[in-house]
Amino acid sequence: MERIQTAIDKARKAREGHSDPAAARAPAQVGKPKSASPVAEDREAKKPLVLSSDMSFKQRDEAWAALKRFDPKQVHLERNRIVAYQTGPEAVPYDVLRTRLLHQMRANNWRRVAVTSPTAGAGKTMTCVNLAFSLARAPDQRTMLIELDLRRPSMAALLGIEGNQQFSKALSGQDAPEDHILRYGRNLAFAVNQTTARNPSELLQGVTTGKVIDELEERYLPEIMMFDTPPLFASDDTMAFLDQVDCALLIGEAEKTTIEEIDKCEQELAARTNVLGVMLNKCRYLVSHEGYGEQYGY
Repeated sequence: MERIQTAIDKARKAREGHSDPAAARAPAQVGKPKSASPVAEDREAKKPLVLSSDMSFKQRDEAWAALKRFDPKQVHLERNRIVAYQTGPEAVPYDVLRTRLLHQMRANNWRRVAVTSPTAGAGKTMTCVNLAFSLARAPDQRTMLIELDLRRPSMAALLGIEGNQQFSKALSGQDAPEDHILRYGRNLAFAVNQTTARNPSELLQGVTTGKVIDELEERYLPEIMMFDTPPLFASDDTMAFLDQVDCALLIGEAEKTTIEEIDKCEQELAARTNVLGVMLNKCRYLVSHEGYGEQYGY
């Protein structure tokens, strides 16, 4: 893992023209965002949404309460390695990721984060869902997780959601967004798809999609809007959508994702938005931490 992190930083520093060997040896971490493109700077220049009155708080609470409630089955979540819905040793890595993400999002006044990976199978969607549940356990923290991997939607299956939820219909303007959003507890909402969508790349870069996302942010005022986007090497879907977010988190698969793949993805992401960081998933080594009762790995 240390070799992977060191190689990532060396490649990044070489690309940016830095020559400080000490800096090149520092491990890559979530929470050191790279500078953004002009498109991302336009997003940053927008006035942040704030709740300016008691009426605004009331309207937001009413909007959230009106969403259809979803209560997942614990056994189904655990079977699919969704563990962060409750506190415990297995949730700690996601809680650490949550803390780092929130720190940077708040420091930069960001709300929207895209989560992607170089290729399929890195555990991107599972990471999104666990991170969303971890965020939901944070006090006064409202989170919306929106599935935009429209070619291979899997979030509904992970969560055990049955029904006709198809958020892509909201993105195309066919249905109201709230018809395809489910609420967990009081402060977490999922927008999922049961089946694939037609022409996903065109849909994601369409004007209607941008308007729908803006309307959701204005109505529900979530502190975090997280988007589960497709793998970068699978299609141009994610690149088509990056103009709508403040930053991006890249998920790699330990022992499979190569340094070259991570470096190429970082370059592509940095050309369109802020790179929040790189997370390596499925690491096989364990790190012992006193006080947690067992071992866990990143």
